[in-house]
Amino acid sequence: MTAALTRPPLPRPPIARAPARFRGIDGLLDDARSRLRRMTPLEAWRAVGAGAGLVDIRPSWQRRVEGEVPGSIIVERNHLEWRLDQHSPARLPQADGRTWIVLCSEGYTSSLAADALNSIGVTATDIEGGFHAWQAAQLPTRFGETAVEATVPLLDAANAFAARDRRRHSPAPVHGRN
Repeated sequence: MTAALTRPPLPRPPIARAPARFRGIDGLLDDARSRLRRMTPLEAWRAVGAGAGLVDIRPSWQRRVEGEVPGSIIVERNHLEWRLDQHSPARLPQADGRTWIVLCSEGYTSSLAADALNSIGVTATDIEGGFHAWQAAQLPTRFGETAVEATVPLLDAANAFAARDRRRHSPAPVHGRN
């Protein structure tokens, strides 16, 4: 019997360097925002009251430190398109064709995420200033750690005032562009 001849694997080509379409992250962000009609926190609150969905894409550690928005759905950024695309087999039941308002900490990552959703046919925008602006506008927030892909529980009036008072006495969060 003769041994089968095996050839060594062909060398893989190096990763090709794609030409840059933008001069850094600011160019990418400006491009994404050029296609959005961003909302103030108050506009977003009213839109949610009229039927838009609010999706919080912050990681759990950030929500735990900063707080959450009652009624928002928690979908971390890495699953967003799969969960909100109504044609995806991995979609959430709430992915029913409604408009989505994307929320991050300061309104940077949410702009990129909303633009990505729009590129796959999911109508989306984001909130200028993110969660920090929502909180500064004294709109409802709560402390807790809602599970991913769950809806943040709504507050009754007594809990809303207690959450507001805790915010007034808590240390300022660490800020970053996300």
